[in-house]
Amino acid sequence: MAADGFKTLATLNDRSRTILRQIVETYLATGEPVGSRNLSRVLPMTLSPASIRNVMSDLEHLGLIFAPHTSAGRMPTQSGLRMFVDGLLEIGDLSNEERKKIDQQIAGSPQTSFSDVLSEASNMISGLSHCAGVVLADKQVHRLKHIDFVSLEPTKALVVLVSEDQDIENRILTVPEGLPPSALSEAANFLNAHIRGLTMSEARERIEAQLKKAAAELDALTQKVIQSGLAEWSGALDDRKSLIVRGQSNLLKDLNATEDLERIRQLFNDLESKREMVQLLQLAEDADGVKIFIGSENKLFSLSGSSLVVAPFHDKSSQVVGILGVIGPTRINYARIIPMVDYTAKIVGRLLSR
Repeated sequence: MAADGFKTLATLNDRSRTILRQIVETYLATGEPVGSRNLSRVLPMTLSPASIRNVMSDLEHLGLIFAPHTSAGRMPTQSGLRMFVDGLLEIGDLSNEERKKIDQQIAGSPQTSFSDVLSEASNMISGLSHCAGVVLADKQVHRLKHIDFVSLEPTKALVVLVSEDQDIENRILTVPEGLPPSALSEAANFLNAHIRGLTMSEARERIEAQLKKAAAELDALTQKVIQSGLAEWSGALDDRKSLIVRGQSNLLKDLNATEDLERIRQLFNDLESKREMVQLLQLAEDADGVKIFIGSENKLFSLSGSSLVVAPFHDKSSQVVGILGVIGPTRINYARIIPMVDYTAKIVGRLLSR
């Protein structure tokens, strides 16, 4: 939360905080507004409906709650949700059964590659959270065994990467028009002589140094293929990220109104915008622990009124190699989902560190 958000929270007295908490918790549980009379029955303090209405008026003036219809109860605004999540939410903990299920589904399943681990994690967290699970990571193989280039058309070539554990990745590379086949062969031979057993980052560092030394030995076109190929498979470009989304059907459950259906339709359209999705998720790569985007706090979901809860995962060098989390309506169960996302990210990171 921004500094002014903390200042607003600090100015609320205990009565206002309690009423705001109850309004938000009711909204998260039911999706419905709550009125002063119903609040007076469930609050842990004795207050008349008139006193509650006065507090609600103050909260509405602060932009924390609103009335969706005339004479209706109140619901939290996006600012109210953000204040609740950042300052009033009591985060729960996973049960031993939930931890065991996560461990078994991810660590206990027979994954054969990096992508298998990510796909399993996305499926698992979607099932447990009843939301859509999302995972974003650099497309990569761990330690390289072989690289090859295959000419496709005058300006396109296929880059084939094989890792020591037999994981294979293919990417399309733009090459100069009229490039002779010998340049592709020379580029592959040069790379294979220097990259075996290296990670992506290690290979790039070594090849950049070797290219300077080999400038006199390699012609300009061959060097260009090598340099372009490095850019293509280094994971440096936004559209070279691997994005996995599972469980979109979960978003269609418990629809209460036509507005909900329209929100879901817009969210599906949002999810199809891969480049914007990747850019949004990359904002979370610098976060320490779980990061939460609510509603229009991010451009991608500004129209669909959705929330994104994500956490980064790390490799054995403690480098962030991706993030995972869930997408759902703004009234998801934050108290349950936040520790779930955090624990799952740690399990995935532990697997990738082996």
